[in-house]
Amino acid sequence: MPREITAFSNPLIKRIRSLREKRHRREEGLFLAEGLRILTEAREAGRIPQYLFFARDSAAHPLVLALVAAVEAAGGEAIETVPDILSKLSGKDNPQAVVGVFAEFTRTLDSLDRYSASIWLVAERLRDPGNLGTILRTGDAVGAGALILIGECVDPFSVEAVRASMGALFTVPVVQCEWAEFLPWLRSGPGQLVGLSLDTETGYRTASYTAPTFLLTGNEAQGMPDGYAAQCDVLVKIPMLGKADSLNAAVATAVMAYEVLGRE
Repeated sequence: MPREITAFSNPLIKRIRSLREKRHRREEGLFLAEGLRILTEAREAGRIPQYLFFARDSAAHPLVLALVAAVEAAGGEAIETVPDILSKLSGKDNPQAVVGVFAEFTRTLDSLDRYSASIWLVAERLRDPGNLGTILRTGDAVGAGALILIGECVDPFSVEAVRASMGALFTVPVVQCEWAEFLPWLRSGPGQLVGLSLDTETGYRTASYTAPTFLLTGNEAQGMPDGYAAQCDVLVKIPMLGKADSLNAAVATAVMAYEVLGRE
């Protein structure tokens, strides 16, 4: 049976609110996700929050009832509260009806089966949580095997990245590693490394792609290092017909992913 918390001074509220900061997420091994759609996506993917906070005026909603039942069946705790506390937890003036607290989860390169998908997304030093979330959504849309984050990337479990992923964080495996780990793993089996670059004459529609294809997107501002580009099997560029010199990293990844998907 859900308990009720309505006081801002409650120790659990203070603890959960602190998860908006990376340091506390790392210490606790927990992160926040908000919204019925995202939490329902998580439930359907087998990810159940340890804590579920929901507004009392949404308690009768069928999806909220399903989440409460799943949390309690898994040994977690469902907590009825007020919109002001949900706002405090999420950092939004107009909070969603539910906020979930999940255990962080990541995969390792060795846990991936490269034969399970024809497209894999790789992002190097990705800094913007919106881009990370959007790339995860693209990965979900094209059936990517995983999103592999290289180097110092934005935290995929930040509130902003989780929100931008619209639930794809729970459906697309995420691996965090260094280039020195990724490259030997990639070369230990089949896999074509395709880099998105402005320093090539090969158009993305003229290149040949071989599954499994690993699409490498560089840092938003600096692109990928020359050493990384030199290790790619092919470098391709997306033509720019206007004044802009490049596309947003997430948009370019989506364009490339669908081009590769269309070659299957």
